[in-house]
Amino acid sequence: MRLEGNYNLKHKDQHLVFILRENNRKELILNDETYKRFSDHIGKFSCVMIAPDDIGIISGASEERRKLIDTIISQFNKSYLLLLIDYQKLLMQRNSILKQLAETKIIDESLIQIIDDQLYHKGDQIFQIRKPFLAEYLQIVSEIYTKISGDIDEIELLYDSQLLRQNMESLFKLNKQKDRLLQRTNAGIHKDDLIFKMQGQIFKNEASQGQRKSLLFALKLAEWQILKKQKGYTPILLLDDVFEKLDEKRMYQLLQWVCNESDGQVFITDTHAQRLNEQLKQTQTRYQLIEIQ
Repeated sequence: MRLEGNYNLKHKDQHLVFILRENNRKELILNDETYKRFSDHIGKFSCVMIAPDDIGIISGASEERRKLIDTIISQFNKSYLLLLIDYQKLLMQRNSILKQLAETKIIDESLIQIIDDQLYHKGDQIFQIRKPFLAEYLQIVSEIYTKISGDIDEIELLYDSQLLRQNMESLFKLNKQKDRLLQRTNAGIHKDDLIFKMQGQIFKNEASQGQRKSLLFALKLAEWQILKKQKGYTPILLLDDVFEKLDEKRMYQLLQWVCNESDGQVFITDTHAQRLNEQLKQTQTRYQLIEIQ
């Protein structure tokens, strides 16, 4: 498989090629130069996509929400991305040592201490970047949610981290016996989460489908807005079949906000051409509708 894209980024033409070989080897080439590491490409061509499966950010496990946080920050902060990569490698090493302990009943205390010292340092650095970012990000999410929903649902969005209460070193010492019993690292920055509430209750337990979708849009559009500010250009926005089970009022509010805020490209897929056409007309923006039979 071969995919090619031609872009104009900050008034410069860019040519991007992705190749998947028969042996499953992947190649990424920018302007005829092959990347040595795929991580070097992250953030080069920022794009925000909203798809039905993204609802897992709200209703799924904490990994989904951490992935969202890390995806956003990594696109404009290379140091954060490198810290994250190093932290994950160290965490895998630590968990591997804990699993070996269950089999051999022997643990190299000096080795695990060396790994722990590095995890303390990198984990605290990641936390110091996440905390101020999420204070800004969640405020923008709240504002966009209100614009899209048109109602005040009394939503509360919080960053939850064990490091808000104790530092990494204290957490590891406190969980030492638990880690060895369960053969995994039970405390640290990799347990961070976002908490969503509505009228004091857990959001996913109380919210309607329309409210869930409104929050999903707000989370993703806040990402879009922050990347625009950080990167100095408007990322491409992809809305993939996201209007299902969304009432016309919320659909109008979403499109109105997107079309008025964007000076970049927005791609939308939908199964109801007439409905989409009518809604886009109301935004009074230029658009091209392509119907596929």
